[in-house]
Amino acid sequence: MKADRLLSALLLLQAHGQMTGRALAERLEVSERTVHRDMEALSAAGVPVFALRGANGGWQLEEDWRTEVPGLDEAELRALLMAQPRAIGDLGLAAAAERAMGKLMAALPESMRERAVSIRQRLHIDTRGWHASKEDLSMLPLVQDAVSADRKLSFVYRQPGKERDTRTVDPLGLVAKGNTWYLVAATPRGLRTYRVSRIEEAKLLDTPCKRPANFDLATYWKLSTEEFAAGWNRFVATLRAEPRVARQMKMWNSWMQLTEVEVSELDGWTTLRVEFCHPDEALFVVMGFGAGVEVVEPESLRERVGGQIAALIERSQAARANDSAAR
Repeated sequence: MKADRLLSALLLLQAHGQMTGRALAERLEVSERTVHRDMEALSAAGVPVFALRGANGGWQLEEDWRTEVPGLDEAELRALLMAQPRAIGDLGLAAAAERAMGKLMAALPESMRERAVSIRQRLHIDTRGWHASKEDLSMLPLVQDAVSADRKLSFVYRQPGKERDTRTVDPLGLVAKGNTWYLVAATPRGLRTYRVSRIEEAKLLDTPCKRPANFDLATYWKLSTEEFAAGWNRFVATLRAEPRVARQMKMWNSWMQLTEVEVSELDGWTTLRVEFCHPDEALFVVMGFGAGVEVVEPESLRERVGGQIAALIERSQAARANDSAAR
């Protein structure tokens, strides 16, 4: 609805102070022409919004002007309660979010408070997952301080397969993707993204950070993740799997693209077309299922699987020979 969009635009400007038409359009999911019309509608309604010309232009509210936010409706309340705060994986952050949520609950009218309690009782989030992959967020509070205070941050960064090295960056924002947190920062080599769990020995510096003009965190993250996904070298393989293995692989369809080609009437085995991120991932999956899966194509994967099996047989025979000689 237009009224909801106008309120969202107003709150965005109130939060950011100044935004470009393009940034507003992306956040509101409309065209820049629609943003221009919305700004005219706000101005006609008495909201002191004005255009800024030039390379760093955009839209801005009159300084110190504020609006009162209307009460939550039930749909907004439901969305807020279902998203926060138990979806936060870090215990410290979750505790702080719970306190904030408690204050919100206390401020609600009694009828809506009862509805809110009912909604929260119907949601439980287990952030641990099935496999142990806990993120080390011990550096997160200090990184948050650097972001909020606009001060440079120095830290040791640890990457798999590489030596630890020291970085000094201008922190621009934090992104939470699931239970994983990322720091977006400006560096002499341009904008970079750092996984917070790999940050060690962080130190907040007294030097103010340099923030790029018109930087928008949501826009940067959207573009960078799209570029990352486009850079993946997808590896396609055709596999035959016994019924049990086929069922299990279909359960993994959230992290690998999988299409069922056919089911054999003779033995019940399923032919699957699977897209992996890398040939090594395909080899790992095939070897993991052992005799329950076979490679139809490509030939390169069949050869690698055969080579792995031959190496296993050779090591097994060598171990038996050593055992016999020891006796």
